[in-house]
Amino acid sequence: MFQWRKNVRKTISLALQGGGAHGAFVWGVLDRLLQDERLGIEAVSGTSSGAINAALLVDGMAADGPEGARRHLARFWRRISEESESRQRAWYSLIPIIRRRRFQWSSKNAFYTVMHRLLVPYDFDRESMDPLRQVIAEVIDFPRLHNSKDIKLFVNATDICALKMRIFRKAEVTPDVLCASSCLPFLFRPVKIGQRYYWDGGFMGNPALHPLVYRTTNQDILLVQTSPIDISRPPETATEIIERMSAISFTATLMREIETIALQSGAIEEHGMKRLPRAQRVHLHQIGPETELENLGLKSKSKFYADWAFFERLRDLGRLKAELWLEQNFDKLGVTSTVDFQQLFV
Repeated sequence: MFQWRKNVRKTISLALQGGGAHGAFVWGVLDRLLQDERLGIEAVSGTSSGAINAALLVDGMAADGPEGARRHLARFWRRISEESESRQRAWYSLIPIIRRRRFQWSSKNAFYTVMHRLLVPYDFDRESMDPLRQVIAEVIDFPRLHNSKDIKLFVNATDICALKMRIFRKAEVTPDVLCASSCLPFLFRPVKIGQRYYWDGGFMGNPALHPLVYRTTNQDILLVQTSPIDISRPPETATEIIERMSAISFTATLMREIETIALQSGAIEEHGMKRLPRAQRVHLHQIGPETELENLGLKSKSKFYADWAFFERLRDLGRLKAELWLEQNFDKLGVTSTVDFQQLFV
């Protein structure tokens, strides 16, 4: 079993956001962090594609250390691109009118987006999670994942009947659990695990921070985001409004958890709020795409793109952001938070 390098100077926990294809940005961040021999990882919490990235990281580490994790991540994203291309070719062959008009059968098209909102999976069972489930099962060795000891893993999904978050620990994680954490209601039927039904974990935490606060020993949590919290202008079109409503829904719980961390650490003030002792306070850090995705003209519909060149583009952006973050903030790990809480909440 792999043991962390002897020259590790700082240990962190990772909180990985979901965001469909934008998870390739998280891949890039992880790829760069895994190359830094000074850095150790105690635990990972993930949602949706962030949960898949987290499981790939933990299993890859168990297989062959940081290089094994890097290979796992690269293999998964390559296989997703290949699977998407194969399915797209099948659609072209089945629907000649789409092929003749050179439409791309993806959520880029307004028609495709509208159909998702008018025809739910029970009316028109258009999509299956089987391709994703198959790639996950192909790349991740689940018995090895369950028996690994080096990194804690937490995956969250939304129990849609009980209206609550379910945190799956490492020994409970299966292909179905990772699919449940990624299950968008207008795209897929709920995933049944045991006697419960689940949707995307982002509704209750994107990602969940509290397992990293209360079930780890280190003080530093690095949040890796797939989209910026702040945007340059309010939404104007119907599509933009729907996209922003979705972003608010998927970010609300995360923002409340961040606010609690800020209050308990004394970074912002609220009368009567009990602070944690200094030794128990959490240091929060953040890596995100900021405005790059918006500047590149990539709206939230790009979360469904699966072109390999697009994945590489996001991976490289993630690597760059991680490189800059390490240069600016590595020495602050274990000392203080690097998130500007005042800007977020005051």
